Amino acid sequence: MSDLDLTRLTASQISELLVSRVVSSREVTTAHLDRIAAIDADIHAFLHVDTEGALATADAIDGARAAGAELGPLAGVPLALKDVLTMKDIPTTCGSRILEGWRPPYDATVTRRLREAGIVILGKTNMDEFAMGSSTEHSAYGPTRNPWDLDRIPGGSGGGSAAAIASFEAPLAIGTDTGGSIRQPAAVTGTVGVKPTYGAVSRYGLVALASSLDQAGPCARTVLDAALLHDAIAGFDPRDSTSLQQPVPDVVAAAKRGDVAGMRIGLVTELGGEGYQPGVRQRFAESVAILEKLGAEIVEVSCPSFDYALAAYYLILPSEASSNLARFDGIRYGQRVGDDGTRSVEEVMSLTREAGFGPEVKRRIMLGTYALSSGYYDAYYGSAQKVRTLIQRDFAAAFAQVDVLISPTAPTTAFRLGEKLDDPLAMYLNDVATIPVNLAGNAAMSLPVGLAPEDGLPVGMQIIAPAMADDRLYRVGGALEQALFDRWGGLLIEEVPAR
Repeated sequence: MSDLDLTRLTASQISELLVSRVVSSREVTTAHLDRIAAIDADIHAFLHVDTEGALATADAIDGARAAGAELGPLAGVPLALKDVLTMKDIPTTCGSRILEGWRPPYDATVTRRLREAGIVILGKTNMDEFAMGSSTEHSAYGPTRNPWDLDRIPGGSGGGSAAAIASFEAPLAIGTDTGGSIRQPAAVTGTVGVKPTYGAVSRYGLVALASSLDQAGPCARTVLDAALLHDAIAGFDPRDSTSLQQPVPDVVAAAKRGDVAGMRIGLVTELGGEGYQPGVRQRFAESVAILEKLGAEIVEVSCPSFDYALAAYYLILPSEASSNLARFDGIRYGQRVGDDGTRSVEEVMSLTREAGFGPEVKRRIMLGTYALSSGYYDAYYGSAQKVRTLIQRDFAAAFAQVDVLISPTAPTTAFRLGEKLDDPLAMYLNDVATIPVNLAGNAAMSLPVGLAPEDGLPVGMQIIAPAMADDRLYRVGGALEQALFDRWGGLLIEEVPAR
């Protein structure tokens, strides 16, 4: 179908064409590979493109469909995979030089489930090194750029996955969210990003940053597409000790339902106001009004412990990172420096870590090691864990009053590349609205709610649901999205400048 641009379609639209045999998966995959070849030098969403593997998967799906095999709803649809998830025999770097050239001998559970669903994996996307960052500027392989404005950041740490979707290089992507790394990139690129309940999607094969916070999840252009991908990757995994043995909520039905009538929706007092860009507040307020018009009851809710979430998070995360990243020593895999036969193992390890880790990773390792050190553990890490408990209690009290909570996803639209690179604290503040969710293990979604009038860049709204009530995200998100589509006349990202 030469007159149809397959890269501009949503995953659901592509699925319909594949099922009806109007197009083949090879045609769809080739169109996206060609798009990547044409524009990714400017965007830099991908670190590795698996052309041969993607086409082989597409051909296998086409063959299975022709033979009458029963296939999943996303079979034959292309996807971009964040480079923190292992994929057998495909480079996995986590955006770091220390893993340059490493090809894992196994698939992550998420990767395996994507394969089982017949999804075509195009390649691995760029990210902040070991997922430490909010702008994808901390990648050892260079920054990713926001398709809306190439001088601006695409969010982080999963900016590559979000940018791939917003630039029409892939209709779907997988990200990981430790403190907002799916939701904040979604907000600043005008896409949909979901952090599932902690433990609802397996972490086996996800290279750990902070084990009690990390969670893989779907990135897409629409709420329904995100739901379809969520359904494909979620579920219990015996190889992950934190995996939940509970049924996955029917997120697809919730997305299709898209009805908020009778729901109680809480506005979090602490997640808005001072420090938030006027255009962000404006678009958020308009969205709240739409939800109320659709039949939801809006209730203001206070979660006072949220004011301490940022400080607690930046003690807990570095502490866990310090422990997790100790395994990258240059001895077993990845880069090795100084092994010329004249140095001890300890010297080789030190030289390798010095050369292999970037400045942000070193900063967080040192901070975490200090927080865990004798004499400071209780004062810092122990106190942060107490704050975490208070935040969990605030969420529990809030959800006793309302069905979901809402807030802006990020305090500002996408800032310029380099603007905050030398100011770590300013960078960390981008996660102020998203971090509480990870500390509590709840589910959350970011969806686009318009463009900020002062700069014409996307604004995202965050929806938060209790643990294992992920379907509520899709019910609210589906309703709001449809109302906004009716107002806009289609997808917000259709406004992305053509390339």
